[in-house]
Amino acid sequence: MNMAKVGFIGLGIMGGPMAGHLQAGGHKLYLHDLKNPPANLVEHHATVCTSAAEVAKRADIIFIMVPDTPHVESALFGKDGVAAGLSAGKIVVDMSSISPIATKEFAKKINKKSCAYLDAPVSGGEVGAKAASLTIMVGGPQEAFDTVKPLFELMGKNITLVGGNGDGQTTKVANQIIVALNIQAVAEALLFASKAGADPAKVREALMGGFASSRILEVHGERMVKRTFNPGFRIELHQKDLNLALQGAKTLGVSLPNTSTAQELMNACAANGLSGLDHSALCQAIELMSNHKIAQA
Repeated sequence: MNMAKVGFIGLGIMGGPMAGHLQAGGHKLYLHDLKNPPANLVEHHATVCTSAAEVAKRADIIFIMVPDTPHVESALFGKDGVAAGLSAGKIVVDMSSISPIATKEFAKKINKKSCAYLDAPVSGGEVGAKAASLTIMVGGPQEAFDTVKPLFELMGKNITLVGGNGDGQTTKVANQIIVALNIQAVAEALLFASKAGADPAKVREALMGGFASSRILEVHGERMVKRTFNPGFRIELHQKDLNLALQGAKTLGVSLPNTSTAQELMNACAANGLSGLDHSALCQAIELMSNHKIAQA
């Protein structure tokens, strides 16, 4: 695609590197963040805007990457928000992980301004954001998806248009259910092995060759053994995502029993001051309950 005028709102752990890939791809960046945008982007001639509305006025495609549903609503519809700066034909792309129900309402409001809306949450965490290897799950119209896809390809590898607005967010919630339950399974397995007297590092190594092998066992199992819980994806953010799952389950009238258990384990972590750690630290709730650590630091 030729050089595009791209806006990026929210330049934290995820948004900063993602915007960097767009800039490296030759696109003109217009940035807004509540903090100062990353210096490396500004040094390479990105334009810093005083508001989200200014970003929307100057860019043709506007990306948002902020923590939660209220932050997206504020970025879109708050004072000097994106909606205030839009003109017909622009595309708004929310890459945050938020409520699918709220997403559908946001999309309707943006559509009324004759602009397209894509919800495009990601999986892969800070590592994936830096490596441009994110999985991107998209909800919205085909035409807008086709327009933005070359930009998605600068940030990620597995890019899927799942369906209409909200379906991207629904897919992300499903992703977070699977990840949380896998972290719980790996934590219980390694704790069991460790308490039984086996070397958890060797147990993990052995399991990596079998049917129990998974990306979670590989990456987060290693974190549990090595006690490296500096965040790639914080417990408090995963709590938020599981809350979306459980709220959605109530609305839909379905039961998610193991999701509820994983959320309670994360709540236990938060109650013990661990909410800022990586979600692999979920194991610490089980360790506290068992009075045994998988491994010593």
